[in-house]
This record gives sequence, structure tokens and C-alpha cells, in this order.
Amino acid sequence: MSELPKPEVIITHESDLDGFVAGHLLQRLAQKLFDTSVPLQAWNYTNWEQRNLRERTAWVTDLSFTPRLDKAGWVIVDHHHTDTKPQHAQLIHDATKSATLLCYELCAQHGLGSEKLARLAHLTNVGDLYLTADPDFVTAVDYGALIKQYLFWNIHDLIGDDLEALVDHPLLEVVATRRRVENPLGYAYSLKNLTPLSDVVAVVDTAVGDTNAIVHRLLEEKAAPQPVLATLTLRARTVSVSLRSRNGEALGVAQRLQGGGHPNAAGATLPHTIQRIPDAMEYLKRTLDPKTAAAGSGLQSLASAFDKLGGQ
Repeated sequence: MSELPKPEVIITHESDLDGFVAGHLLQRLAQKLFDTSVPLQAWNYTNWEQRNLRERTAWVTDLSFTPRLDKAGWVIVDHHHTDTKPQHAQLIHDATKSATLLCYELCAQHGLGSEKLARLAHLTNVGDLYLTADPDFVTAVDYGALIKQYLFWNIHDLIGDDLEALVDHPLLEVVATRRRVENPLGYAYSLKNLTPLSDVVAVVDTAVGDTNAIVHRLLEEKAAPQPVLATLTLRARTVSVSLRSRNGEALGVAQRLQGGGHPNAAGATLPHTIQRIPDAMEYLKRTLDPKTAAAGSGLQSLASAFDKLGGQ
């Protein structure tokens, strides 16, 4: 591996534990290599694609490697599928490992490994790759829920620079209790509230519980004929879409929505003009099933014409 350049900034994915741990690991590595505190930024996919890449040097993790990131002085540590071959940037890539595991291996090479960090990297890897056969899978999902339930910057403020504090953190007791109580209730509700958007995608309405676990169970039990299940989240007048599948269909749907992710776990943020869940549903219908949307518009126009004739 080539010598790592000193980064002006470290950039990571804000929406999950993998981005959280990977970003903080790189921040620790930069501190060790350059004896300085490098600022950490966290972005969702849509806003990241719109961000101006003004820095001369940067380290980026858990955000897909695309041609615009192929810049001299930039280092990308990632595990998402990419067809881009680096010509200028340093790309550290392995689709079989989480971004966290790749970053931890870098840290270990520079003397920053530890039992607690290795444990955290393992659990993050199991949860992010959704390795259901791993004996630590349930625990790993609980760790992932720390970011899903309490959000990136809240956890960051809570633990500061002490990344090891996440291991056996007291909040995990709350997460585990919520999982045991809420997931069965949430699954029963979601099973009754599946809305098809197209032949490929159905939206899952959620009430309580771990959304990922509930959607995973719905997919495993083939509760809907559609191979991709979507959930919608509204935050600060912005609607995000999370997509899950079993056979690699989720990523293609996310890309149609200008998002990204993994083959079976992907997502996107809808245009800022979409600020309500009902509007998001209509937008997704038009985008993902345009023939149905066009037919619906035609029928609606025809119905309006009949109404006008009837009123004359």
C-alpha cells in the first residue's frame, strides 16, 4: 500500500454503524500518523453526491467509489460495488468486508489494534453485511441499532473520542429490551400494511420495532410478491427510502432513485420538493412504475372530462 497522505478532512456515511465506526477509526489513524486532529464529516448518499469536492486531500469511507472521487491525494476505504478503476486516488476495497473491518485492519497495521476494537469491528461487520448465520448476529444488530435509534452525532457527542465505550454500552440494554418487546408487535403491524408500488417494489409501513429485522423477516417469509421492500423515513422535511431484498435487486432500485448501497441493502434520499410521506408514495409510483402512473393519470383525466360533461 502506498504511503497515506495527510487528509484535510475525513468523510464517512452518516446513516449506520459501519460509517460511524469506520470514520472514527480513520480519525484515530490520522491522529497517530500525523499527530493532529482531522475533522470528521458524515453525509447521506444524496447530499454527498451534491457536495463540492474542494479539498486537496481527503480520506473517504463507506461511500461508494465513483469517478469524481478519483483524485490525487484522496484515499477511499470502501466495500460497495464499483466499476470505477482508480487512476489517481488510492482505493482500498473489498466487497466481502465492511468498511469498518477494512479501516480496523489499517489501524492494526499501525499498532492501533486492541481486543475491544477488534470486537467492535467484528460486530459491525456482521451487522452491516447481515451475516445471519454468525452466532453474534442478534448482538450485532443491536449494536447497529445504536446509530439507527440514537443517530450518528448524538452517539458521537455521548462517547467523544472513546470509541471503545460502544462495547457493552448501557444503551444496548435499552436496544435489546425494545427488540424483544417491539419487534413482534411491529412485525404483526407491518404484515398488514404492505403497499405495492410496482411489480418489483412494495412499501412497508412500520410502527414500532427494528425496521431492518422486521423487513428481513417479511422477505424471508415472502410476505409480499415483490422482491424489494421499501421503508420511508421523514426527517427535517426530507424523505429517505431504505430498500431491502434477498437476491440483489435493491441496489438497482436505489440507483434509479439516485441513491446507492449494497445489492440487498440500499437507499436514497428523495428530492427536497418531496416533504410528506403521501407525496413520496406518489413520487415512487411514478418513478418506479411509470406505465401504471401514466395509465392512472389518463384515467383520472378521462374521469374529470366525464364529470365536466355531466355538469353541463
